[in-house]
Amino acid sequence: MTEPLSPTNLLWEETLPGGAHWSFVMKRGTALRLTDVEGGANLSSLFYYQEEKLERYNMPDTLKAQHTAHLTTGFVLYSDMGRVLASVIGDSVGWHDTISGMSNAALVEKKYGKADYQQARNAMHRNARDSMLIELGKWGLGKRDIVPNVNLFSKVSADETGALHYAAQHSKAGDYVELRFEMNVLVVLSATQHPLDPNLEYVPKPLLLQAWRCGTPDEQDLCRNFRPENVRGFYNTELLFR
Repeated sequence: MTEPLSPTNLLWEETLPGGAHWSFVMKRGTALRLTDVEGGANLSSLFYYQEEKLERYNMPDTLKAQHTAHLTTGFVLYSDMGRVLASVIGDSVGWHDTISGMSNAALVEKKYGKADYQQARNAMHRNARDSMLIELGKWGLGKRDIVPNVNLFSKVSADETGALHYAAQHSKAGDYVELRFEMNVLVVLSATQHPLDPNLEYVPKPLLLQAWRCGTPDEQDLCRNFRPENVRGFYNTELLFR
């Protein structure tokens, strides 16, 4: 179980329903706890520097700089300018997918059948790509701004032949991940099912979001020192805010 957040530091708390999408700004020195309410959640996520949105999460740099293919506690999310957008400061899941992309309309209709708004109203079948485009449009962004995303709460591994394997029910009810923001970051989320999820039933899961004031990291910070490259990444980031 996670420790309850102090009411003094808590900024806001919201539940993101399964299938829903949302976007918001997290300021430098704040953190976000995301909790899987029912188990089996997936949260497709994109991150942009709020002041200059051409700078955004860069999957290749994040992975190669930290010698990893997934994210968990200690790892950071790099921008394409070599700065740290956010750090993973807490995680009960242990593995978050960085390589599988997001669902689109054709995939969702093929897997779950057609259920548009005219047919199903708010129970319509949503997909991550269209959800992202709706949210990005609110900030003056569009198709060209969609980059490889993070799928929080999902695990996808590769075998020796390169085949990808999705771990069903990887995240359990109550599992969480905590992100500390090192820059002012536009966060774009879609609580839709993972594109490799073999479940043929459309059952996206809700998530609890809690934001709080956490302050900026010191020289002994775990994420700063987790990889040698991260020391440089934090230095580059802090130059921007001096």
